[in-house]
Amino acid sequence: MKVTEVKTIIEDNEETFPDDELEQEGTFEAQDEVADLDDSYDEEDDEFDEDELDIQPLTSERVDSRRDNRPRAVLNRKPNVNMIAGRQPVMEALRAGTLIEKIVILFGVKGMVIEKIKKMAKQNRVPVVEVGKHKFRELVSDTTTQGVVAIVGTKRYADVSDILKIAKKRNEIPFIVILDEIQDPQNLGAIIRTAECAGAHGIIIPKHHAASVNQTVVKASAGAAEHMLIAKVTNIAQTMDEMKKQGIWIVGTDSGVSKLYTQIDFTMPIALVIGSEGSGMRKLTKDKCDFVVKIPLYGKVQSLNASVASALVMYEIIRNRKLSDGQNMKQSQPEPTEAYTSESLPVS
Repeated sequence: MKVTEVKTIIEDNEETFPDDELEQEGTFEAQDEVADLDDSYDEEDDEFDEDELDIQPLTSERVDSRRDNRPRAVLNRKPNVNMIAGRQPVMEALRAGTLIEKIVILFGVKGMVIEKIKKMAKQNRVPVVEVGKHKFRELVSDTTTQGVVAIVGTKRYADVSDILKIAKKRNEIPFIVILDEIQDPQNLGAIIRTAECAGAHGIIIPKHHAASVNQTVVKASAGAAEHMLIAKVTNIAQTMDEMKKQGIWIVGTDSGVSKLYTQIDFTMPIALVIGSEGSGMRKLTKDKCDFVVKIPLYGKVQSLNASVASALVMYEIIRNRKLSDGQNMKQSQPEPTEAYTSESLPVS
């Protein structure tokens, strides 16, 4: 058989693809990929251009494996946004009226909570978009998002005066929590959650050397951060002095003192100070306290987690006040008249 005949047989049996068709197909797939990426972001925030996309076009050498090596649009940078991740935190943000730009839901995620989020978002006029797994992971890489994130603005911090106004508005004795350099976002979120559940009027944190309220904190607080007034101050000690002028008593916690946390009258206006996870309260902060109390420890480990310690004292404050309210109500009740005493009841 001649060489020319062999060549003819091979050409007849070879699957060929016109170069124009290959280039056109690669172009369309790349354009579709870019369009899909644009759909997952607001048009006003869309800053993508051709220089930011690394597109790998199909070539004739890659035809046989084009399904496994489809063109990918790789983003060199992501939008700088703050997000609330998780179903419960997103619901709490919607309930609190937090300014939410949009809610992104992973396509295919179902359930009663998801439907409730969609309904609440519609009531609040918050747009909801569903995206595929690839684009959802581009937006947030955290695997514990439960398939839903809310894109929001920066946390709006309050003033200390706003916290005092809340107590006055509710006609309640001020109850404030001061955190002295809590650096673990999980601890901060847990403390915020407990404080909100305990009815505290606000939390004060320092601007420096402390965790700020971010996505991790909001998630750890189960959304409580959206309902809690949080003030960020430059100088904790100076803020404590100003609060004393407002008639608020400062109670700190330290394991090295003798007075127990159950031996304080918490019916007065209180600001509870919780120190950092490792070293506790700073010396100046401790010196500014009116009272310093401890939580008794009976094991070999001589310290509690900051969020656990704060929870114990916060609920002691509530217990103390509720007990006092109950006694006051009991004392204010009139004595039963003779007609209602057990001795005057008829005996059958």
